[in-house]
Amino acid sequence: MSRQKTLVWFRNDLRLRDNAALRYAVDAGEVLPLFVFDEASASELCPGAASRCWLHHSLIALNASLDDRLVCRRGDSLSLIRELVAACDIDTVVWNRCYSPLSMAQDEILQQALSADGLDVRSFQGNLLWEPETIKTQQGTPYKVFTPFYNKGCLKAAAPAKPLAAPGSGLPYVAARPAGRPEDLQLLPERPWHKKFPALARVGEKAAGKRLARFLAGPLEDYVQGRDFPAADSVSGLSAHLHFGEISPRTVWHQSRAAASTAHRENQSGHFLRQLAWREFSAYLLYHFPHTARENLQRKFDDFPWRHDADALQAWQQGQTGYPIVDAGMRELWQTGFMHNRVRMIVASFLVKNLLIHWHAGADWFADCLFDADVANNSMGWQWVAGSGADAAPFFRIFNPVTQGQRFDPQGQYVRRFVPELSALPDKYLHDPGSAPAAVLQKAGVVPGETYPRPLVELKGSRQRALLAYERIRRG
Repeated sequence: MSRQKTLVWFRNDLRLRDNAALRYAVDAGEVLPLFVFDEASASELCPGAASRCWLHHSLIALNASLDDRLVCRRGDSLSLIRELVAACDIDTVVWNRCYSPLSMAQDEILQQALSADGLDVRSFQGNLLWEPETIKTQQGTPYKVFTPFYNKGCLKAAAPAKPLAAPGSGLPYVAARPAGRPEDLQLLPERPWHKKFPALARVGEKAAGKRLARFLAGPLEDYVQGRDFPAADSVSGLSAHLHFGEISPRTVWHQSRAAASTAHRENQSGHFLRQLAWREFSAYLLYHFPHTARENLQRKFDDFPWRHDADALQAWQQGQTGYPIVDAGMRELWQTGFMHNRVRMIVASFLVKNLLIHWHAGADWFADCLFDADVANNSMGWQWVAGSGADAAPFFRIFNPVTQGQRFDPQGQYVRRFVPELSALPDKYLHDPGSAPAAVLQKAGVVPGETYPRPLVELKGSRQRALLAYERIRRG
């Protein structure tokens, strides 16, 4: 009796361990692993230059783990899957579910079309801890606030399943090896950091596992306090690995809980898992409210008087606002493809509140520049700062970039790394160069308006302008 031949369609699950679709296929018979770069859904998996660069290297790592048998094609997913089904005599097609609007629509189309072709089509849970449909309020409606979502919804539901082991070596591949390798997709962008990418990030399933192990063995000890300090090594750095599925959230969840061997570490681990649940909440919101990828959840913000200021937007993008913590964050983003989470909130608040520029402009820039660009996290994060989303920060919560810098980068290590023209300033003036006496500026080699820009806006006045704008829409 011939063995089942299964096509495994990889997307944001670029790993072997805890991959339910792959596990099913291996247990059932022969396997044909496939990745399709489909322009119809690429904007959600890798919307910008940075994330496409990460994807390129991640696919190379996955292909190596799959004995150079990963088929990579560019085009329409349904057409390419049908082509390979016919060429390799496939009888089953499987994948792990995605939960973004485009992906769910694509899944439904493929499910119906391939089933109509007479194929056995199956999908599995693999990218979230809990299925979004299973977490509801007592009234049967979706949660819109994180704390009850997590405490009353997630933590009261069945615990996340234990991660599946990776298949053993020597997988049973289908005999044919159709053409198509990661390099053929031509995903690499033109960016200043492109050629030094391997030094900026370690990519792939093995790298993700090592990063998690390193975090749990060290930085977790100081996570609660340290995670807000951008110069500290206190965060996991797993966001891009999770986005591309190089490690599953179930693996992170269970290994983090296992690392909580003392009361202190249990507290640290609990706070870290809460942050993992914020990722879950972002996907949950987009699943239940798909329009929020580009539209305000709170419709009153549709009439918000946003400003159109191309020069101010460009100054923000280039890290030339005159506020050191903002400029350090924006330069970190451009130079490395990452930005610390605390700094993301600071730069976002500055854009949408001090500059009154629409959150779309910020979300689009992040989508292009971040390795971990994710439509759910991105839209929820920006709407949270803008005040227009679910569980959003009050609009009157406006981050002061000077006091934020003084509080979370007190010795200035972060700012000095990315804004080196200010490195000779004393700590006292580093986050507010305009307050430094002329003699101090001269000694540090800082010439306002020449070596470093003057502040783009005045903080007190721009704050008041934002509050007045919000009052207008609040009153209707």
